[in-house]
Amino acid sequence: FYHMDLYGSKERFDIFPEEPSGRGDISLGDMRRESTLSSEKVQHPQEVGYDLEKEVAELAKMYGLDEDREKELELLGGHLEKVESRWPPAPTEKAGSQGSIYNTSKSSSSVEDPSQSTKQQGLPDEAFQGENQSKARADDEAESNIWSREGLSSGGMSDEWNSQAISEEEEEEEEEAADVFCSTCKIPIRAFDKLFGEHKDHEVAQLPSAVESEKEEIHKNMCKLEEQIAQMENVASHLEEIFITVEENFGRQEQNFEVHYNDAVQVLAQKYEEQLEALGEEKRQKLEALYEQLVNCGKHLDTCKELTDETQELFLENDKAEFMKTFFSPYNYRLEEFLKKEVDLELSMLPDFEERVIDVSEVEQLMNSINAIPAPCAPMINPQAPNAATGTSLRVCWSLFSDDTVDCYQLCYKPVSNERHSDGHAEHTLKVKETYCTITDLLPNTQYEFWVSAINSSGISPPSERAVYVTAPSPPTIKNKKIRSCENAALVCWESRDINPVDSYTVELSKLTDEGNDDVITESIVGIPNCEVLIHLQPTQKYCICVRAQNLGGSSERSEPVLIHTTGTCFYLNEDTAHPLLAILDDGFTISCDELENPECDLPVYDNSFTRCIAILGSLIPFPGKHYWEVEVEEDTEYRTGVAFENTPRHGHLGANNSSWCMRHIITPSRHKYEFLHSGMTPDIRITIPPRRIGILLDYENCRLSFFNADIAQHLHTFNSHFQHYVHPCFALETPGILRIHTGITTPPWTAL
Repeated sequence: FYHMDLYGSKERFDIFPEEPSGRGDISLGDMRRESTLSSEKVQHPQEVGYDLEKEVAELAKMYGLDEDREKELELLGGHLEKVESRWPPAPTEKAGSQGSIYNTSKSSSSVEDPSQSTKQQGLPDEAFQGENQSKARADDEAESNIWSREGLSSGGMSDEWNSQAISEEEEEEEEEAADVFCSTCKIPIRAFDKLFGEHKDHEVAQLPSAVESEKEEIHKNMCKLEEQIAQMENVASHLEEIFITVEENFGRQEQNFEVHYNDAVQVLAQKYEEQLEALGEEKRQKLEALYEQLVNCGKHLDTCKELTDETQELFLENDKAEFMKTFFSPYNYRLEEFLKKEVDLELSMLPDFEERVIDVSEVEQLMNSINAIPAPCAPMINPQAPNAATGTSLRVCWSLFSDDTVDCYQLCYKPVSNERHSDGHAEHTLKVKETYCTITDLLPNTQYEFWVSAINSSGISPPSERAVYVTAPSPPTIKNKKIRSCENAALVCWESRDINPVDSYTVELSKLTDEGNDDVITESIVGIPNCEVLIHLQPTQKYCICVRAQNLGGSSERSEPVLIHTTGTCFYLNEDTAHPLLAILDDGFTISCDELENPECDLPVYDNSFTRCIAILGSLIPFPGKHYWEVEVEEDTEYRTGVAFENTPRHGHLGANNSSWCMRHIITPSRHKYEFLHSGMTPDIRITIPPRRIGILLDYENCRLSFFNADIAQHLHTFNSHFQHYVHPCFALETPGILRIHTGITTPPWTAL
């Protein structure tokens, strides 16, 4: 029942009474036995602690908890100390033998140091040890008897203490800090519980990692809650909009009901007034007819009375002669005329009025229309969406921000004109069911004005605000003869096909390979404001280039593609600079001259044409670096070839000024003469082999212009001059003949000086 540490600790001796120092009835043997017993008991806690530590070390090694070994030992040590403190305290008041046992706790000093006690008594060590051993046995028997009697007499005292000790143990265990987390039970536990407790077979994790995992889970839940909050806010916002819409619809319905009610009341009042007026007219007619009949009747009655009175007077006349005279007088005629008249004794008008029924069909129609749907509100046309247009079509969208019933929409549009009187443009009207419509057959890069109305059985809504849409531009046209290129760049030019200006252009490049991927766009250059662009390319490649025009409506279709080879410098001949006697053949790179009788002829001359020298300029070469081309000549043709600035005089000869550098071939009676002219000066150079194919190398960076006999890779001459501007290739014929220009040639390695 008692914990072993209770008897193996120093506190165990406190429960024995302190013996008087002058005690004389203790035998030497008892004292020696008591000393030996106390020594064994003092050593016992060390043995117990050592065995327990060893056991914990083995268990920790078995479960792989060597790293937390020291921590667990500390926890276990504290646990053992707490267990010691849980034993029941000694009763303070006991009768008889119990009191004698607990009162002996003060004699620990005598028991703790038996040698000192022996010295005080003056007894031998052997007798003292024997006396101590006999006394210890007696004390143990007495103590066991006391605890047995106490258990029998107190009954439930032992159970009460056990429950109290267990509850205290649980509370103290809960108070201990948890250092691991049980993933099975989802609670923090101690490492000791993992080793010996009910969590022995459960999966555990370090408390910091478990906390981080739970925090991540909480963060995820918080994100979900935020999403739900956002959704609920959107729903609440939508409900508020619906609430406002209900209020607005109620106001419109109330207004509609009031309007219909007022209309119905107005119609009823009008009907009432009309019927009342008709009834009054009928009354007036009846009264007038009856009054006229009454007047006539009165007149007739008066005449009758008058004739009656005259007849009565005539009847009373006694004189017969007078009677006959009077009877045949006008009286007789008047009486006869009156009697001939027919008297209308029937009523001219009956007192009953015509039964009148008010026509309430119109009122019924108005009343029935109260429950009908109202006319819809005006829609709102949306701004033009990006890339919602092509060169000939537009996609127009609109919205209806109410719950009105709509049968269809009426879409109207017309072109936008900058003229003051733009009413001459015809308006087009379409009826559609949806809130969008694609209009076709439009003009490219043109602005159109749109507005829309909603229609239902009750009528048509007011038109929406007008919105301006613009169609996409037409595909640009690349100027093939304006394209210039070299080994690492190209200058592409094009022109717009639209009357209205566009916002920008986009150039799309496709690198062509043997696999035939010409539809794969490898690079796009956007936001080009002008109709030309300088593109950096890779040498010895083949490119397919297209151009698109951009505006607010979107992008145009691709232009016709052009092919560019970056094997060498390519340029074209500028026809605007050609002398009138100089012809350019169909290939675009061969020039010819048939007659030279009158170089200053009267043929049409352009402002930029040569007038004296039968020459032509090529395209400007605007790329830094080296550029190489070749000119194929005939041996019996006199010519000039080289480079010149843009502003070289058109009325002079090439090489005769400081703005041109050229090689000149002259046939003399004795030999072929070659001159390398600049500012009219030439070095004295003799060429023994007339070149049939002249190679020209222009090196901007090194300020050189070199000429070669390409057939034999022979260097002829080099001009060292600083070119302040980019130059044009130039060609001239001084006798009838032809020159063939070859471009796009890779610079030969033998041109390196």
